[in-house]
Amino acid sequence: MPTATLITGCSSGIGRALAEEFQRRGHLVYATARRPETLADLEAKGIRTAALDVNDAGSIEALMARLEQDGVTVGMLINNAGYGAMGPLPELPVEELRLQFETNVFAILALIQAVLPGMVERGFGRIVNVGSVSGILVTPFAGAYCASKAAVHALSDSLRMELAPFGIQVITVQPGAIRSQFGTTAGSGVAEREERLSLYAPVTGAIRARSQASQERSTPAEVFARKMADAVLADNPRPVVRIGRGSSLFPFLGRWLPMRLRDRALSRRFELGRLRR
Repeated sequence: MPTATLITGCSSGIGRALAEEFQRRGHLVYATARRPETLADLEAKGIRTAALDVNDAGSIEALMARLEQDGVTVGMLINNAGYGAMGPLPELPVEELRLQFETNVFAILALIQAVLPGMVERGFGRIVNVGSVSGILVTPFAGAYCASKAAVHALSDSLRMELAPFGIQVITVQPGAIRSQFGTTAGSGVAEREERLSLYAPVTGAIRARSQASQERSTPAEVFARKMADAVLADNPRPVVRIGRGSSLFPFLGRWLPMRLRDRALSRRFELGRLRR
């Protein structure tokens, strides 16, 4: 039975670039997105496309049925779908934090569980979970996103050990700043939340700046996709792969810079001193 590379979150940015890169390398690619009409140009290039709402169990079941109907099984799953809920945690509705984890964390496990039977039966498979250096160096006004990506890293570490006996490799990719629609999506969410801000109204500019931070001097998505494909397709892939601007520096700072210095620098960068009373 032919094996496919299944990629989530392909409507733009990283996911789209990954779909094109893996197809160029001869993979049978299934590119998915919540709105399948955004994938029309990929389909025109010969990439198979499918609708997938990663938060909907019925949508996942429908995709698995489609793969079975097509007579293919998933050899590689790339969990790329995700977004960033930006804003100060003290004024972020808990429901928005819950949705952040539903999309960025819980959906990853749901997709893995869906493709796992086929991988176990073959005795081989690769699962690639896209985290972020934001899960290592946490900043103000991105707490929900940072927490979700830290959870992705921990989830992946556990899965890597738990699935190894079945011949399944789990790789965590931790991008730095990658050019994509992430900033646009995050920025629109910030704009919607601004009217609810009370304690943090004086620093709305800094909150907006944090939502766009990943797009400053960012690595092109196509370059990222090429380097990621090189890494995850290696004969013996590294368990953690870091690619993109800041992907080496930020983890170093997060791990070795004294916490008080880190807090002081980030508080200054995001204007928290203006809130002192």
